[in-house]
Amino acid sequence: MEQRRAAIALFEADWGWVAAARRLGVAGRPVHRLYDRWRVRGSGALVRIPKQGSFSFEVKLDVVRRFLAGETKVDLAREFDLSSPKLIETWARKYRQEGEEGLRPKRAGRPTKPGVERPGPDELQQLRRENERLRAEVAYLGKLRALRAQKRR
Repeated sequence: MEQRRAAIALFEADWGWVAAARRLGVAGRPVHRLYDRWRVRGSGALVRIPKQGSFSFEVKLDVVRRFLAGETKVDLAREFDLSSPKLIETWARKYRQEGEEGLRPKRAGRPTKPGVERPGPDELQQLRRENERLRAEVAYLGKLRALRAQKRR
């Protein structure tokens, strides 16, 4: 954290990220990312917790199209209150690789196996009712066995 504070102090003194990395004796890539965040958030780059949340498909598409049209990622990150300009790079890479579908939200979890169908809501309710009935039946038979065992003693 002290190195980050020192780097931000250097940025505020008009040092670039390369010079700051050399001065601090650290790798350039993390300093460059911090520099980008600093350009968006100012000295609050360390204090503010980045916005955690998901963005709609339309917002992502708008940001990527404007970025590809020539607007800077720092200006876009500031305008849309993104946590980091790096997010725009990620969205642009997905857009280039997969098109618009790459920006759509994905279902969480493991994908289903091909050929395996999930039960629909009606079928699921039916299976739950059957499961409940069978549990009650097993409990009834267990009690019946216990009563018969008491009579034998």
